[in-house]
Parts: sequence; C-alpha cells; structure tokens
Amino acid sequence: MPIWVRTNGGTRMKDKLKKIRGYGVGSVDTIISAEEVDNAAKQLFDNAPSHDDLLQLAHNEALLEIRGLYAGYGKMEILHGIDLAVGKGQSLCLIGPNGAGKSTILHSIYGFTNIMSGSITKDGQSINSLSPSQKLAQAGIAYILQDSSIFPQMTVFENLLMGGFLKNSPTEAAQTVDQILDKYPRLAQRHQQLAGNLSGGERRLLEISRALMMQPDILLVDEPSIGLEPRYIDSVFDILNELQQTEGKTIIMVEQNAKKGLEFADIGYVLVSGKLALAGLGNELLEQDTVGKLFLGG
Repeated sequence: MPIWVRTNGGTRMKDKLKKIRGYGVGSVDTIISAEEVDNAAKQLFDNAPSHDDLLQLAHNEALLEIRGLYAGYGKMEILHGIDLAVGKGQSLCLIGPNGAGKSTILHSIYGFTNIMSGSITKDGQSINSLSPSQKLAQAGIAYILQDSSIFPQMTVFENLLMGGFLKNSPTEAAQTVDQILDKYPRLAQRHQQLAGNLSGGERRLLEISRALMMQPDILLVDEPSIGLEPRYIDSVFDILNELQQTEGKTIIMVEQNAKKGLEFADIGYVLVSGKLALAGLGNELLEQDTVGKLFLGG
C-alpha cells in the first residue's frame, strides 16, 4: 500500500520498502495513508471557487481561460469540469495529490489530451482545435516538459535550434539562438558542448531557453524542480521569476514542492480527483491550515 510522507517541503507518496526522502531539507514528521490524504482533501470542495472568483484572481482580465473542461486520454476522463483563469504576466501554480489532474490541465491546454467538452480560450479566441505546433507558433504557448527533454548527443547550440524549428528560416532561428545566448552567459560559455555533459541546473536552463525560441507569452511549466539538487532549484525559480517580472510572461506551473510553488506564484489552485477544490493568492494559501496539513507538512 502506498504511503504519503509529510515533510516541510510537501507531501509525497513513497513505497514502504524504500528509504524516505524529502526535498533535501527538513525531516519526516508524520506518515499518513494516501486514502486519508484524499478524503481530507475532498473536504475542500465545500469552499470550491466559482468562475467569477477565478476571474477576480486574474483581475478580471484573463489572458487564458478554461470553462467547464472535461478531458482525458482516450475514453478515460481525468478532468471533471475544470475552470481556470490567469491574466497576462501572472503566475499560477497547481498543487494537489498525485493523480489529481494537474499535469493533465497543462496537457489539455497544449493539445495532448482528448477534450470531451468545455472551452479553452486565449485572448477570447478558442484554441481547442489547434495542434501543439499551432499552439506554439500561432497562440504563443510553450510547454516545458516534466522529464528531461534535451538531446544529449547534440550541442547546446543545436538543442536551441531545435526549439526554433517553426521559424521562417534557419537564419532567423540562428539569430534567435544568438539572442538567447546573449541573455544567458552560462549557456553561451557551453554552446559547443554536448548537452549531455551539462549539470542538472544547466539542463533545466537549456530546456527553458529552448521554449523561448518562438517568443511565447505563456509558459506551461511541468515540475521545474523535479530531479534537481537543492542548490539548483532556487536558480531555476529565479529564471522563471525574471521571465515573469521583466518580460511579462504568463506562467502556469505544476510543482511537486507545493511550498516552493506557492511562494513563487501569484495564484494557487488546489486540485483533487480531477476537480478544482480551492483557489486563492499563493501567499494566502500558504497560511491556510488545511492546505498546510495536506501539502506543506505543517
């Protein structure tokens, strides 16, 4: 039977036979079953937000909006009537137990799921029927995958070029690579090195930079801290913060370290069993007792 481990970094499911680990800091205080977490989280539905509540959090000017989304994979429905609203230049972090549908929301926005009903709009225009390539090239939405997506046998420069495959010409793509290398000297110093030789933090920087090749205004970021040593996590969040604050990027994030994600994000959503249970400002959710007990280890 799986167990959930509550630490001061978040709540994680581990196998009983494996050594329990956190996020590199803190200690294990309490062990509770996955069923207990799920049952307690479902009680949050008593305060489930309305769509008007979500629009208010987006200052009533949603850049990207979801209404009544039912979606999944094949015939399996994962999301059950999800709403979402995020404004230009805002950051939104999705938290919740494993299997709550967090990554499925990102997949649905980008076109990786079967949308059964509901709408996804950007700037008031439906993007339901756009392919992932069209989402990137036409709608300005880029996806930074959870798993390592670099090409290890290609150089840093070549990896960045791959991010510009939808550019009008190879020359235009190369010019954009040069702009990115000017922005990130760490990558510029290693532009002729094989990407497989980079550190974990440098690989994540490369993945983020490659997503910027098409100049998107919305970044879908799936688990930015996963697999990183603690010393690299802060630098990754610093990069995302700079993209939001100085370039006005809108960021929709799923983050395993709920505390870190809510500290970063303007808005936080709590998902349970494919439904939205709670929403609020990130710093306010950090202070809520129920959220703290279930996801923040306090």
